[in-house]
Amino acid sequence: MSRNVTIVTGQWADLPFIKVCEMMAEFGYDGLEICTWGDHIDLEKAAKSKAYCDDKRAILEKYGLGCWAIQNHLSGQLVCDNIDERHYAFAPASVKGDPKAAKKWAIDMQKKAAKAAKNLGVNIVTGFTGSPIWHLLYSFPPCLPNQIANGYKEFAKVWKPILDIYADNGIKFALEVHPTEIAFDIASAQRAIDALDGHPAFGCNFDPSHFGYQGVDYVKFIRTFHDRIFHVHMKDAWWGHGDGTVGVFGGHTDFSDPRRYWDFRSLGHGDINFEEIIVALNDIKYQGPLSVEWEDSRMDRCHGAQEACEFVRGVDFAPSSIAFDAQFDR
Repeated sequence: MSRNVTIVTGQWADLPFIKVCEMMAEFGYDGLEICTWGDHIDLEKAAKSKAYCDDKRAILEKYGLGCWAIQNHLSGQLVCDNIDERHYAFAPASVKGDPKAAKKWAIDMQKKAAKAAKNLGVNIVTGFTGSPIWHLLYSFPPCLPNQIANGYKEFAKVWKPILDIYADNGIKFALEVHPTEIAFDIASAQRAIDALDGHPAFGCNFDPSHFGYQGVDYVKFIRTFHDRIFHVHMKDAWWGHGDGTVGVFGGHTDFSDPRRYWDFRSLGHGDINFEEIIVALNDIKYQGPLSVEWEDSRMDRCHGAQEACEFVRGVDFAPSSIAFDAQFDR
């Protein structure tokens, strides 16, 4: 049986939740990965009220949709980041200008996300962690002794208590391994897991679009973290298409700038090899949803979302239940 095809609602949070349900059902999706902003899910209400979550489920069911994960990326970014003016757009006005208050609020939102997920009847929360050491990525001036190690210790100190609450509620946290997070490639993901002493509630939301342009082997990522792939995003990217004036770091250009070396693309329009991904997911026996995260500045999003659903259905296939040469036996 092929996997459920869902879509991330974060890029649709400007629309009412009921409208998104109506649209995505029409486009052919099996369900939604619901964001925790706009009116899609209010974490405060969802953490406190099972009835609130039941109402959300009723709307999904009205349109024949399911939900297997919620996404909590925005507040998650504030947990470990060095807060600056950009971050306050993700937080309530009451904490604006106060980094400590913003972090305290963000940590509280991670804990409430675990309770909200339980009330909604899902067992995965996808999100970000932020990073206290992302600014040290290009190590010049040279990093001081233990500066990177101390960053991972700081990450673990903050996230272990959060993850304990996830475990207590039977929920898994799936970090979208991504530049600006504590984990952004295979090496840094392994270091994050080690820093947490392999906490069972911590794993990955696999998204190949964040690896290809970096030169990271995204299929190797699946096989390396086979027991930590809690959720999968289907998103495409291309690279090597610029005019040679902008490199992998982006040159302070906007997405869709034709000079860019890389960009996100709608599924099937980039350079990611999804057949290899499906083979690897089958090999590790991943049976969760394939969740379209639609991001392409060059394409109308409604056209892209519908086309992406069809693409995922076309590329996904169930593993064989028999050996192909078993029929030769006598």
